[in-house]
Amino acid sequence: NDYVGKSMAGGEIILKTPKLFKEKSHNMVIMGNTCLYGATGGKLFADGTVGERFAVRNSGAIAVIEGSGDHTCEYMTGGVIVVLGKTGNNFGAGMTGGLSFIYDEDSLFKNKINSQSVEIDKIMKKSLTKHQNYLLHLIKQHFKQTGSKKAGKIIKNFNKEMHKFLIIKPKASSFDDLLALITSAA
Repeated sequence: NDYVGKSMAGGEIILKTPKLFKEKSHNMVIMGNTCLYGATGGKLFADGTVGERFAVRNSGAIAVIEGSGDHTCEYMTGGVIVVLGKTGNNFGAGMTGGLSFIYDEDSLFKNKINSQSVEIDKIMKKSLTKHQNYLLHLIKQHFKQTGSKKAGKIIKNFNKEMHKFLIIKPKASSFDDLLALITSAA
């Protein structure tokens, strides 16, 4: 359905695929378009991909998904979005707050961001150790809630898989300031 978690202010939404489809869930659409629109809090874990305009105007929700369509994190002002798969184009357009982590298996993500609003970096930098730990914590929560095969694989080989993660932030913000804001609110 479209608008899952619209204006979400707290609590958790957990979407998981049946065991029959677990092996391919990271390639299956589990939610429609405009999900988490205008969310101010809460958590969402989805064992599958989502449609377009995910987390638009998100100001505080935390989510882990396994892929997304175009315009993810558009006009986002806060919160954290983890995408364990491919995204569409125009990622982060107008993003002024929050953080995103992208599992960039095919090294194509850098061509999908809105470079006027956001910048990306490898999460492997020594200065981003706290961010690496926070990312692993969120992936573990996702695995616990959904039983995601993809999350399980990443957790099992995190030291190797971490090299495939990128961190995205608004251009005017620092990584440390954003993480401090996010973790203090959690």
